[in-house]
Amino acid sequence: MPASLVALSLLLLTSSNQTMPRQTDNRLVPFIDRLRTDLDELRSFYDLPTSAETSSRMDSFFAGEGQALQAFAGLKRNSEEEVDYALSDKFLSYRRKQIEIELGKVKETEALLPFAGEILALETDRRKLLPIDEEKAADKLTQIAKDVKAVRESLQKAIDSKGKLPSAVLADRSAKRLDRLNQTLDFWFKQYDGFNPLFSWWTKKPYDALATSLRDYSKFLKEKLAGYREGEDPPLIGDPIGREALLVDIDAEMLDKSPEDLLKMADEEFVWCEKEIKAASRQMGFGDDWKKAMEKVKSLHVQPGEQDQLVAAQAKEAIKYVEDHDLVTIEPLCKETWRVEMLNQETQKVLPFAVYLGQRMGVSFPLSTQDHETKEMSLRGNNEHFTRAITFHELIPGHHLQGYMAERYNSHRRLFSTPFLVEGWALYWEMLLWDLGFPRGPEDKIGMLFWRMHRCARIIVSLKFHLGQMKPTEMIDFLVDRVGHERFTATSEVRRFIGGDYSPLYQCAYMIGGLQIRELKKELVDGKKMSLKEFHDAVLHSGPIPIKWIGNRLRHMESPAKGSNRRYL
Repeated sequence: MPASLVALSLLLLTSSNQTMPRQTDNRLVPFIDRLRTDLDELRSFYDLPTSAETSSRMDSFFAGEGQALQAFAGLKRNSEEEVDYALSDKFLSYRRKQIEIELGKVKETEALLPFAGEILALETDRRKLLPIDEEKAADKLTQIAKDVKAVRESLQKAIDSKGKLPSAVLADRSAKRLDRLNQTLDFWFKQYDGFNPLFSWWTKKPYDALATSLRDYSKFLKEKLAGYREGEDPPLIGDPIGREALLVDIDAEMLDKSPEDLLKMADEEFVWCEKEIKAASRQMGFGDDWKKAMEKVKSLHVQPGEQDQLVAAQAKEAIKYVEDHDLVTIEPLCKETWRVEMLNQETQKVLPFAVYLGQRMGVSFPLSTQDHETKEMSLRGNNEHFTRAITFHELIPGHHLQGYMAERYNSHRRLFSTPFLVEGWALYWEMLLWDLGFPRGPEDKIGMLFWRMHRCARIIVSLKFHLGQMKPTEMIDFLVDRVGHERFTATSEVRRFIGGDYSPLYQCAYMIGGLQIRELKKELVDGKKMSLKEFHDAVLHSGPIPIKWIGNRLRHMESPAKGSNRRYL
């Protein structure tokens, strides 16, 4: 059958027996689609890092969209529109708060980078197509270089006299901002150089001098104030956001919790994990000394060159288990479009286990170029039983299934994507498969419990870091002592936790999101309002949104007729 007819057949199949309103019945969908498209357009155009103009324009955009949203405030809304109205309102207000917080962090760098605005102004004027005065541009570059020299000399005097110095956190933040400013300056210069001979004649020397000065100043900040060492990995510093900013993020996730509440939940889950891992340890003949049992499990790894085949076999095993137990709908194309790829050495410094990369599961395993100690730790950390417990998390029924469905059902809600659903969904399956007896023996149980304890630890170390209660070195020690990590994998994990590429609450999202979904399952499935498979399909069809609103959405669904093949659009 031609591919076009196959696609049409699938469309007709998935459109049958619908009782939920289609997306076209939701008057908020066009608003959200345009909001996402306009936001992408603005982010692409106003892309100068830490620019006041960018911040101002984005704030006015979110304010204007908030006013436009009020057109829906007085309308009678169906249940789907109610979800999208609440999500849009929260999204727009949170983005404005985020801008305010980010501006505060930028302002703190001004004492170290008093010339930043002048560099940004050069590129801003170019983008506005303002005519350039080549001689004045050379004067400006020369003056900025003098400003860089002055602030650096001031800091050196403070170092020599043992005076008050900026913190490592502020120095590192400023150095990273400085590197981006230098990239902006480089781009500005290349837009004129050669194209405008008079510009090159005036500015080539001043530009070269300034670019060198900025690079040297960045190195100064990193090495003298932030603790960088040439030839070594960057130090673990991070940028804690504090309790008030955490509360803003918690509110945006629609969690009725404080940071202390989340820490308490992690501690309670840790108690359960430690009880279960001791039971598994006793089954293996190690008594309550679960760390000895874990050492045994870590030794059960495949030989170099075999990890990709192991992961592929484990992925197929999980798919078969889920289908044999009729737990969730897995469309044929979803089962077809995944593969395994090995991660390179640099990536393994922040991803020592596995990662979902969109149709691909990235897998860590020792490389010939790594030193012997790192190889040994990576082998132990990527043993058969740890890997079995993470493969289904990344692929099916975890992230691959989830991503596939998010592209096809209520896809407009991707704008509101939250890690509490994205990571919580995969963690929920870790819990559910444990309850259903997926582990084959105590070794598998320890593999699953390693990850479950890791999710608890993530909450504790990340929140305490942002609350100023735990340093990166203490985070590493905690992962080693309480979870059983190798020091290499613990260091890699902490480097990612504090690297700034994730939201501050991201590490909390696994366990907390999983617990939220589990509670919702107890209400709707154990409460006989829908079957387990119907529940899973309905969650996936809701879109990657806060679990609170998935619950609200599912409670408005009518119970399907017995034997119905209803799709939860």
